[in-house]
Amino acid sequence: MKNKFYIELIYLILLGVLTSLSLPPFNYFIINFLTFSLFYIFIIKKIEFYKNKKIFFLYGWLFGFGYFVSNLYWISISLTFDENFKFLIPFTIILIPGFLALFYSLVAYIFVVLKPKQNLGSFFLFCLIFGIVEFLRGSILTGFPWNLIAYSFSNQIEILNITSIIGTYSFNLFCISLFTCPSIFILRENKKDIIICFAFLITTMSFYILGAENLKKFNNQEVKKLDYKVRVLSSNISIDRFYNNIDPISAIEELIEISSFKKNEKIIFIWPEGIIPGISRDQFKEYKWLFENKLNKNHLLAIGINSKEDENQTTKYFNSLAIFDHNLNVINLYKKINLVPFGEFLPFEKTLKNFGFKTITNDYQSYSKGEEREIIDLNHNNLSLKILPLICYEIIYSGKIFINNNFDYIVNISEDGWFGKSIGPNQHFIHSTFRAIESGKYVLRSANNGISAIINPLGIIEKKVDINNSGYIDLNEVKKIGTTPFAKFGNKVFGFVILLYIFFIFSFKRLRK
Repeated sequence: MKNKFYIELIYLILLGVLTSLSLPPFNYFIINFLTFSLFYIFIIKKIEFYKNKKIFFLYGWLFGFGYFVSNLYWISISLTFDENFKFLIPFTIILIPGFLALFYSLVAYIFVVLKPKQNLGSFFLFCLIFGIVEFLRGSILTGFPWNLIAYSFSNQIEILNITSIIGTYSFNLFCISLFTCPSIFILRENKKDIIICFAFLITTMSFYILGAENLKKFNNQEVKKLDYKVRVLSSNISIDRFYNNIDPISAIEELIEISSFKKNEKIIFIWPEGIIPGISRDQFKEYKWLFENKLNKNHLLAIGINSKEDENQTTKYFNSLAIFDHNLNVINLYKKINLVPFGEFLPFEKTLKNFGFKTITNDYQSYSKGEEREIIDLNHNNLSLKILPLICYEIIYSGKIFINNNFDYIVNISEDGWFGKSIGPNQHFIHSTFRAIESGKYVLRSANNGISAIINPLGIIEKKVDINNSGYIDLNEVKKIGTTPFAKFGNKVFGFVILLYIFFIFSFKRLRK
């Protein structure tokens, strides 16, 4: 019995590891048809042998651990830049995937507690529980909706276009169902059960046809030439600047060289997150001399930069996106509201500081959270446009990045050097594609040590600067689409899909009777 248990342990972890190959940058989504079906069949078959339901909590955890440990290993790379954090590397490799795997434990345990039978109702119940738990994973505490199963389809833009209607969480539920449906063929009680398999395949094909038609319409639309350029910078400045007291002048000079300032062109420059070491927003003007004969009234400069404010005899620090005019006066400021735990703020800071803990990205104190995300309305020198600012991983939150969709572009700035030379930057980048499709807006992404791109409202990458490269890309013409259904209703659509699955569960139960 012991040997059998160890074999099951290895089997479930291996299924989780193989499932990771479906995610960016590999995107072998076909493998999910095998892993999800085998996982579901394993749970169904084991129900007959175990009266104690707690064992299924472990089974779900093993699958989840294999999944997360193989696709989130890169989190530990962020601890290699500071000697004080290196002792935590073994803990992060195990503890973070171990914690996230608890959500998959809930999937298996709740499913078994509800005493399913081997029929179609059980199939829809399993998928529904899985989809809801994934939504909870992206919502509770600060939320971490990283590597949802839906991201397996990252390269199938036509199919992804359905997220403009139903959103990522609804599509994620559909993907779980699609990948698990081969199990219906194996576990079928009669030939009619196979109809469900065909129904999911036909639905997938309809998504593709709808997406292809939308792409065709978009490509045939009239191109609008802009009377300004948005220049998105991509840099490759080492992350060591945070720890080695690198002279900020050298970083600024490198960014100026990449920017290729042109006096006669109206340009909005977008520089990456926290790109200038050791300088706060208020100090930046002291370096105006570096921009002599380069900046003029035709230019605006959007920079990811730290800002600090004194409040009640305490100093607060913010991770910010500041927009400067040609005199380096701040005309707009956004303070990040979704902070990374342990990266940008230290939970229970007063207590944990006593044990030597601190934030990874700075050595003074936790960043403070901004009050709200407001659309930046730029009205300057006959220029008028509205942008939605997102800093780093704020881009990962489906249905939560805006309430008012009255803006022109999503601007996402990021520092991806924390991921090292891993799969992390690719995983981070792909969220931008999903947010572009959901919102129906252009996403302008400026990254240091990552992928910078201009992504159109249908998720097509129009221009890109790849990892480990420096350069810029310009947005100077656009095509527009109408407001997407998901932009109007957000995750309320997911609530409707949940009700639809509940209807299926009870309908098939009644049909069996």
